[in-house]
Amino acid sequence: LTRNARDFEDLAASLAGDWRVLCLEMRGRGDSDYAKDPMTYTPLHYLQDVEALLAQEGIDRFVSIGTSLGGLLTMLLAVSNPQRIAAAVLNDVGPEVSPAGLERIRGYVGQGRNFETWMHAARALQESSGDVYPDWDITQWLRYAKRIMVLGTGGRIAFDYDMKIAEPFEAPEGATPQVDMWPLFDALATRPVLILRGETSDILTPDTAAKMASRPGVELVTIPRIGHAPTLDEPESIAAIGRLLARV
Repeated sequence: LTRNARDFEDLAASLAGDWRVLCLEMRGRGDSDYAKDPMTYTPLHYLQDVEALLAQEGIDRFVSIGTSLGGLLTMLLAVSNPQRIAAAVLNDVGPEVSPAGLERIRGYVGQGRNFETWMHAARALQESSGDVYPDWDITQWLRYAKRIMVLGTGGRIAFDYDMKIAEPFEAPEGATPQVDMWPLFDALATRPVLILRGETSDILTPDTAAKMASRPGVELVTIPRIGHAPTLDEPESIAAIGRLLARV
């Protein structure tokens, strides 16, 4: 929900020699403009943004790799026009989202914390998310901080997103669509689909992941000792994405 295109730096670099790669920066994140109306921070408006970009770039068929919210948008794109999706990677997300994970996200999104130095920021992330990436050293936490934060105009280190993205999310109906999302996932039928799941994820449960993997053409890969969400640079993730692209 709060991440940006820098999450895909390593993956994009590894694919760019063979594929045209676009890393989308959703409204309110990173270098994208903040929305004038915070109530447009919803999946429907994100979908419209993606549709506009696809039209602008003349893209009529593509492989979609989406983490969390990006995976939900991938399923929505499949519903609106399944033929254009050549394959899909859904990173730690599915048609059922664990309520426990949603409550955890509600607990931190939009808080607007800031830090004096990058090391302070890295230590704070390690303290709050150490259970998600328990094997990381401080160098990895520092790298992570520089991906999801930015040096602000006041000289403080702050999260690189509009704090107002929390406003629609705070409403019960804004947390997750109040519809059966399995038809959205099934719109990807007959396409190669890769499900990546963090072993300790509190968003994508083992039962939901197994149910998704029971569909034809779907591969499920569990990334050990990782929560929500895999960073896509794990050896298991890299190998699985390579297998998927070889099927396209």
